[in-house]
Amino acid sequence: QVQLVESGGGLVQAGGSLRLSCVGSGSTFRSYAVAWFRQAPGKEREFVAVISWRGISISFTEAVKDRFTISRDNAKNTVDLQMNNLNPEDTAIYYCAAGGLPTQNGYDYKYWGQGTQVTVSS
Repeated sequence: QVQLVESGGGLVQAGGSLRLSCVGSGSTFRSYAVAWFRQAPGKEREFVAVISWRGISISFTEAVKDRFTISRDNAKNTVDLQMNNLNPEDTAIYYCAAGGLPTQNGYDYKYWGQGTQVTVSS
């Protein structure tokens, strides 16, 4: 069993930055791929970024790939999402999820956090 806790969300002006963190419990966390998804009000959940368990495979959705970075520290059981040059369209609840393969499909992820709110004002 893996439990995930996100932090780092908040309110920021357009053009600003936030760093989200996902902390996983248990020694098996480091063996999972970890992805970030987001869900804006009235919209479906969408993939944002993913990192494989060793950090070798990384991918982003097109809308963020030049502004966001993802990293992990398996010694600390953390995966971070650095978000730069934020815009109002990035406003959403951000969730981290852990699964066996670094896919972009939410159904492939077994464990989910509760989410952290990111609000970008114009």
